[in-house]
Amino acid sequence: MKESEILKHVDHTLLLQTSTWEEIRQICDDAMKYQTASVCIPPSYVKQASDYVQGNMAVCTVIGFPNGYMTTKTKEFETKDAIANGASEIDMVINIGWLKDQKYDLIEEEIRVLKAACGDKILKVIIETCLLTEDEKVKMCEIVTKSGADYIKTSTGFSTAGATFADIELFAKHIGEGVKMKAAGGIASMDDAEKFLSLGADRLGTSRIIKIVKNEHATGY
Repeated sequence: MKESEILKHVDHTLLLQTSTWEEIRQICDDAMKYQTASVCIPPSYVKQASDYVQGNMAVCTVIGFPNGYMTTKTKEFETKDAIANGASEIDMVINIGWLKDQKYDLIEEEIRVLKAACGDKILKVIIETCLLTEDEKVKMCEIVTKSGADYIKTSTGFSTAGATFADIELFAKHIGEGVKMKAAGGIASMDDAEKFLSLGADRLGTSRIIKIVKNEHATGY
């Protein structure tokens, strides 16, 4: 797969607690230069980044991040605020405790509320696969499909592990028509990226791919 084709699927991501505007501005510049799918950044920088990119790059942000246990009202407010500030894509974290308690209706309703808050904007649902059983992952495929969300996403990148090939293969077997998949966390090479895409992932949440590309261009490889 060509480098440019892989980059079209990358959400170029910087979500570290220590992130500064200068670092956010740099990843915006890189995302625009290499034409990634979006730049994924903390909510507090969405307005500044949206003004900076001036419509030349989709701005994605995270809601209920990284633990997911905020109230639905809080997540709804965060979502509306992010979209008002210029976000065009929202990556929300589910309430994992609710999943463990089998409160499936509450999870589905929360996703529906946030999708309504998104309007025509993209909603991705982070289920944090590293904390779930296989049965729970399958159940979340069902819930995300029923909820009307646009994507199911593996990971925040802030827990015990990130995306695995096995999880994307599992998603592909159990998501419904119209639901796309995002692999995030631990994508360390172009080979990894290409394999995730070959398994059916539509988006890749990572900062490393652009670093690899920039290094290769700098060294002439």
